[in-house]
Amino acid sequence: MRVLEYKIKGKPSQYQAIEPAIRTTQFVRNKAIRYWIDNSRELKINKFALNKYSTILRKEFSFVNNLNSMAVQSAAERGWTAISRFYDNCKKKILGKKGYPQFQKDCRSVEYKTSGWSLHPTKRQITFTDKNGIGKLKLLGKWEIHTYNSRLKLESQRLQT
Repeated sequence: MRVLEYKIKGKPSQYQAIEPAIRTTQFVRNKAIRYWIDNSRELKINKFALNKYSTILRKEFSFVNNLNSMAVQSAAERGWTAISRFYDNCKKKILGKKGYPQFQKDCRSVEYKTSGWSLHPTKRQITFTDKNGIGKLKLLGKWEIHTYNSRLKLESQRLQT
């Protein structure tokens, strides 16, 4: 997989709209891990069960419903990645700590896969179409993205105060 990183230029209100999307991603990932911890003994929890649970979270919490469905599923998949890494380390009998899944507090990204965004025909602007109100942002960069428009990861950096 190729990852192309671009800086974005937007209004302060757009940057403030990105923050709830990031917090929602953290929330969904942490809820997925909590669901696994609470129910792993009674139920068989796998990647598909966590995707179904993300749908339940969308119905239960309105702020989760504001985020694009693919981004919510991606957050649940991140939770499953942490869980499966733990299982793999246990099977390999790695000495010491096995990497038990931890709750996330410092993730600063949202992953939009195939929906929730669209590129302008000039490939220099991107529009986010979920209910967070991010809108159209200008892409700053020099690489051509005409052929790389299948997956997008939106990252934000914390401001040092």
